[in-house]
Amino acid sequence: MEAELVLEDGTAFEGKSLGLFRPAAGEVVFNTGMTGYQEILTDPSYYGQIVVMTYPLVGNYGVDALCSQSSGPRVRGFVVSEACDEPSHWRSEGSLATYLAAHGVPGISGLDTRALTRHIRESGAMKGAIVPRGKGGCNSAEAFRLMSGVDLSEAVMEVTTPRVYRIPGNGPRVVVVDYGAKNRILKMLASAGCDLVVVPAWYGASDIMELRPGGVVLSNGPGDPEDLPEQVDTVENLLGSMPVFGICLGHQILALAAGATTYKMKFGHRGSNHPVKDLRTGRAWVTSQNHGYAVSGGSLDGTGLQVAQVNLTDGTIEGLRHRSIPALGVQYHPEAGPGPRDSAYLLNEFIEMTRFYSGRGGGSHARAS
Repeated sequence: MEAELVLEDGTAFEGKSLGLFRPAAGEVVFNTGMTGYQEILTDPSYYGQIVVMTYPLVGNYGVDALCSQSSGPRVRGFVVSEACDEPSHWRSEGSLATYLAAHGVPGISGLDTRALTRHIRESGAMKGAIVPRGKGGCNSAEAFRLMSGVDLSEAVMEVTTPRVYRIPGNGPRVVVVDYGAKNRILKMLASAGCDLVVVPAWYGASDIMELRPGGVVLSNGPGDPEDLPEQVDTVENLLGSMPVFGICLGHQILALAAGATTYKMKFGHRGSNHPVKDLRTGRAWVTSQNHGYAVSGGSLDGTGLQVAQVNLTDGTIEGLRHRSIPALGVQYHPEAGPGPRDSAYLLNEFIEMTRFYSGRGGGSHARAS
């Protein structure tokens, strides 16, 4: 089917439907990764977004259940220049088009993703809609009708776990607050021996404290952190009681809880090739990122937070540490999935913090349902 991607500024890009077609709308963003498309599709942080892949050929190694970061695709739509129809990999379970169709995710291929990416870089991320191309040309009326219904303010509540669950381990009790946690975060913590309890995003500080954790991980997730005042209050009440580690959205919530502010970036950081410098060691890491908001450096005075890492491309804050209490956060994904694992050491550092806290009498195991 002839299809098109229409942006809210009226710009349209023609292509063909990929998979089982249906109209859809969301925020249009781009990802610069060369691989990892299935991890991107299933990352809850992309909820409500139409993702454009800048790499020209996507789908050549197929899809594999082991790569999924959640129960299924979370994106509203998927845009590629060229999709491979005949993937080749020993673990492949099918093609990208078949996967999208099976999960009801609209895709579009055959358009100029280079021109689309340049447009987003110049104009900023904006709403868009994938619609069938009308016989008379651009189907803008249908596109704008769909875009009017896009609302990401409740995105976290759409992707968080509906119940508390436990992944048993012999190490320190760690509570993961699920704002849209990727599977790989949980797998890495579990493989390190942590006794994990995963709780919904609406869990309060007293509920978390009743679980007697040795530490708390604030997960990644979608949307604007300023849409989550209750979650910010929860973290504010936890700070100083135990080690807290924020990842991506969790990093932003941690900063807000300490008194800092956040802002929406022009087009964000999305890809597995972002360079980050650690200001303590002077070393640089290649990181996997997916975010459209960042912490404002000018808002840190009086918060107790200090900048620990910066992005070498644009100087934005990539890591924060508290000066007097055990709290740290990173804007990128240290667990990768997809991407390099240069910064996986941060999870080990946090686990050591929880062991120290547990050894002082905190974090005794309590029953979790």
